[in-house]
Amino acid sequence: MDEVLSKIFVYLVIVFAAVFHEYGHGFMAYELGDDTAKRHGRLTLNPLAHLDALGTVFIPLFLLFTSGTFIGWAKPVPYNPYFLRDKKYGSLKVALAGPLVNLAIALFLGLILRFSIGYSQSSPDRILEPMTELLSFVVYVNIFLALFNLLPVPPLDGSKIFIDLFPRQSAKIWRWFEGTGFFGIFLALFIAMFFLPTAAHYVFYFITGRTF
Repeated sequence: MDEVLSKIFVYLVIVFAAVFHEYGHGFMAYELGDDTAKRHGRLTLNPLAHLDALGTVFIPLFLLFTSGTFIGWAKPVPYNPYFLRDKKYGSLKVALAGPLVNLAIALFLGLILRFSIGYSQSSPDRILEPMTELLSFVVYVNIFLALFNLLPVPPLDGSKIFIDLFPRQSAKIWRWFEGTGFFGIFLALFIAMFFLPTAAHYVFYFITGRTF
């Protein structure tokens, strides 16, 4: 039973991290003059508005309870770049908003872990250890999600940021990725499995002053 509850907790943390991520995109677009997300009912923290039946429910729960791994996605928040007041960097700001929201959550909760009494890793007082572990996991998930989405690989946010920053260089790369079909997704998953955990651990330590 404890294992089931633990997997449900993992699932909920990741889903809510993704919900805040998508809300960040919609909020930034709205602040820049595009109300597409609001008109579609997506400018909300209600998880139901962002759930994708396959990517947020079936696949992640199936993998979590069969193999202990997690792969999933939420419905992308729609926006219209032509409605943004900032025509030059509006799309970049919208793309960057999602990862920044996750990093902000990680920073806020991570600083609680770092400075609150009773949360010191070296402290002999372990009364608050369960809460420490829960907060640590939430911080780590948000760091990992932010880093993953910043990868400059289509269709992740990082690819949109790269396109706006380096339009000439990205044009050829983007066409190449489009020609390779799902290669971009597999490349992102490969990086996520073998490289991002190390990077996420370093960021976690930098924020919290403790190992994960």
